[in-house]
Amino acid sequence: MSNECQVEHRKEIMAVHDTMDILNGKWKISIISSICYHNKRRFTDILNDVNGISNKMLSKELRDLEINKLIKRTVLDTQPVTIHYQLTDYGLTLKTIINDLAEWGLKHRKVIIDG
Repeated sequence: MSNECQVEHRKEIMAVHDTMDILNGKWKISIISSICYHNKRRFTDILNDVNGISNKMLSKELRDLEINKLIKRTVLDTQPVTIHYQLTDYGLTLKTIINDLAEWGLKHRKVIIDG
């Protein structure tokens, strides 16, 4: 393998590492999926979609995703106050990855069950 090729792959591996750094943990991909598949979600909707996550953890993860400009939090002037979460345009770039993960997961489950 040429040195130039090794450098290119090193960049790609680092890029995967950077991506995993932002999407790390048990919950972020599931939270993004919930919002992605439904466009807009309320806190309780996401809580119901993501099996096993606590209120505190969901709040933390939503903040992290907002800091990384993947989701947008909108506070609506209703009684009581309603908050919606949706993917930003930047966050929507993850839609292909989410769909690929879902497709792979369905195939994997079939391989394991039918195995």
